[in-house]
Amino acid sequence: MNKINRYNKALYVGLMSTCMLCFSGCTKNFDELNTPKNLITVKNINLSTLGQSFADALYYGHVGDQGGWELMHELHASIYAQVFTTTSAGFNTDQYQEVASWVQSGFNAFYANPAVMVNFVKKFTEENNMPAENAIAQLWEVPIWQRMTDFFGPVMFSEFGNGQTSVEYDSQEDVYHAFFNILDNAVSVLKQHTSETPFGNNDLMFKGNVNKWIGFANSLRLRLAMRIVYADPALAKTQAEKAIADGVITDNDNAAIMSTSVNSLNYLTRWTYINPFCMSATSESILLGFNDPRLPVFWNEGGDRLGGNKGYHGVRNGLPVTLKTSDVRSGAAGCSFPSTLFLPIADGGANPPVPIMTAAEVYFLRAEGALRGWNMGGTAEDLYNEGIRHSLKYWAGLPDNEIDDYIASTNTPAAVQDGIVARDFNSPPQSDITVKYDEGGSFERQLEQIITQKWIDLFMSPWECWAERRRTGYPKGYAIIESLDPGIPVTAIIRRMVFPPSEYSNNRVAVEKAVTLLGGDDNTMTRLWWDKKPLSDYPDLSATIVP
Repeated sequence: MNKINRYNKALYVGLMSTCMLCFSGCTKNFDELNTPKNLITVKNINLSTLGQSFADALYYGHVGDQGGWELMHELHASIYAQVFTTTSAGFNTDQYQEVASWVQSGFNAFYANPAVMVNFVKKFTEENNMPAENAIAQLWEVPIWQRMTDFFGPVMFSEFGNGQTSVEYDSQEDVYHAFFNILDNAVSVLKQHTSETPFGNNDLMFKGNVNKWIGFANSLRLRLAMRIVYADPALAKTQAEKAIADGVITDNDNAAIMSTSVNSLNYLTRWTYINPFCMSATSESILLGFNDPRLPVFWNEGGDRLGGNKGYHGVRNGLPVTLKTSDVRSGAAGCSFPSTLFLPIADGGANPPVPIMTAAEVYFLRAEGALRGWNMGGTAEDLYNEGIRHSLKYWAGLPDNEIDDYIASTNTPAAVQDGIVARDFNSPPQSDITVKYDEGGSFERQLEQIITQKWIDLFMSPWECWAERRRTGYPKGYAIIESLDPGIPVTAIIRRMVFPPSEYSNNRVAVEKAVTLLGGDDNTMTRLWWDKKPLSDYPDLSATIVP
């Protein structure tokens, strides 16, 4: 079966299966849905069921299925960003060894489900003259496709769903330009429909509040603008200032937060019961050193659930298989796993809502823009402090006086206690930056402070943490302990994911052309279009290499 036919089939299978899983009303006539002609198709969808399809597109567009999420985000983005590390002996991406089958499964999970679902809603609302709903569907394409292009570089975007057996890839530069145009069009349409409530309660983020969607769109524009600052600084400045002028997210009440339920779970609750990932040494150094109030929100104390001495313990990324022992997971000083908040509901977890774009992230984006001399509606220091304030309010619910104390703190990252494994790695503090904004510091030092605080806030957005670490080099992190690829040094940051094997089998001409758009080989160290910061400006990790 060729690629596009497989994706077209997924339109019906995906909509039917997820509808059955997430929306009990869709199962009423299940026994009758036993032949292809009776699957949920365009002619079966009406205004009463379209909202359910959109809710599906929202949830699966961000979260995806459990396997796809783990393969794309936890086994790649979260460990390359050094938010998490892994204690599983079979997870070799942590040691820079790409696993083609994992990439294949994650790639398929996106193109056969979220991409199809959003495309369906977009086309249905266009054909049925629903401008506000159509604008929102187009807008929602931006964050989910941004993630894919930031994983791979070129993606099948503009030609996706064209019914052909070979699908062309777009260059990442063209995709980002398309994103800006999509946001222009969506915002223009939505401004004409502010009194409407498109999708109503089926809108899992804003309950049909058009003005909040407009604020989200402008905030996405700001994120995209900052992402391309080293590739096209003039366009970045123009788009960033345009976003601010039109109005971005400024408080937690208007942030893009996706609601959850027993049928649409927070994704972390779906794998924490098996503990395959734990706190990285980078997380320990930063959060413990800062005495950060978000530390117990994100992590439990090592040994707390599995026995042993309590305390927040991280593990260096790239741990060799021989050192991924039971002592690391559950010994006298076992590593810290995600907190009770993120456990499965059956184990006492709270199934918290999923942040798509927080007010804090927007303030940190504005702080960086101000640092670069752009008009962001405030100084870099003031916007940085507001980012911290909104993050601490959102994650920890702190009162203002405690937030003020944290903002004024001169605490710095701590040395990591590596005694949880068979040898001592003597990991120094990850950095010497303070929480308090260094008003007299260099551009890079202030940028490091901004990105490090943003990295903390983006705990549940590992793809953004990885993208920002590639873009800026921050947070500094540590050299990994061991690389299984002799061509990749332990001090490197992985730059992208490779195209999966199926593309070379089913879409060879197009994917080979896509490789030429990369400007390098199809490997994990080829830099993306926006990844243009001089490597000489990245922090030196050589002092953290383990002999």
